[in-house]
Amino acid sequence: MTIAIAILNWNGKNWLEKFLPSVLRNCSDAQICVIDNASTDDSLALLQNNFPQITIVQNESNCGFAAGYNLGLKAISADIYCLLNSDVEVTENWISPVIRLFSNDPNIAAIQPKILDYNQKNKFEFAGAGGGMIDNLGYPYCRGRVFENIELDNGQYDDETEIFWASGCSLFIRSEDFWKMNGFDERFFAHQEEIDLCWRLKNEGRKIYYCGKSAVYHVGGGTLKKENPEKTYLNFRNNLSMMLKNLPPSKVFFILFFRLHLDGYAAFYLAYKNGWKYLWAVLRAHVGFYWQLPKSVQLRKKHQIDPYYQTKWLMFKHFFGRKTN
Repeated sequence: MTIAIAILNWNGKNWLEKFLPSVLRNCSDAQICVIDNASTDDSLALLQNNFPQITIVQNESNCGFAAGYNLGLKAISADIYCLLNSDVEVTENWISPVIRLFSNDPNIAAIQPKILDYNQKNKFEFAGAGGGMIDNLGYPYCRGRVFENIELDNGQYDDETEIFWASGCSLFIRSEDFWKMNGFDERFFAHQEEIDLCWRLKNEGRKIYYCGKSAVYHVGGGTLKKENPEKTYLNFRNNLSMMLKNLPPSKVFFILFFRLHLDGYAAFYLAYKNGWKYLWAVLRAHVGFYWQLPKSVQLRKKHQIDPYYQTKWLMFKHFFGRKTN
């Protein structure tokens, strides 16, 4: 299998300078590409002067994570894409276990390695941890991370197992599957586009896997900090659109109706905790969801799976039952 490491960059000179050396050391058999979203810093000069072996793909504008990858990957040819955040340190032999999984099971479309915190390397990282899951109300969570509660890595997720979604922070995916799904939904711009892609793949009978024998270290928040209201807006809007696109017909209206009400409570909770701009972010998200609604309905497929793994009513169990993993 041929593999291409594709790193999307927007004004990330410092991250590239810090983490590209680890990628070069540990990806000798892969093509390494940087897709640049029209950076205005010195990212391109850094690459040209210090990393001439890296292929540069130049997008004409900052079109976000989803469209940025869709455009950039059109210029990259490989059997397997690895979409890698610029603020990720990779480890020795992190690719081989993943390729072995792909080789052993042709039904696996995408794989995520173990994602640990770069600043606390014995701890899982928010964006992916030990593999992505989703509950019956559409709330994404991870093995090793439920809402803000994050576990220490004690080897409890060193397995190789099927999951619901693989994190876009370090996402291995067969190029054939990526393009069969028409890539990411570009309306999402950023956040949860990888969950939507994985859900669409599962609706087509494809598998998403976690490989605990491969590990990376992620800084997180390199572009938008976790507490940024713009991130709140994108997460709430995209989650609703994702559910409308992918939930089975028997559940889509009930779940969306219930979630729209829960989002109202969440908006006031976030306003109390972080400030009124977060309430406004949730309101904007709902307007954005309604604006996207006709296209989301159009994108629904004939077959949708019931996605629920392991946990139902996660939010209630977490906040009232203190479920932390």
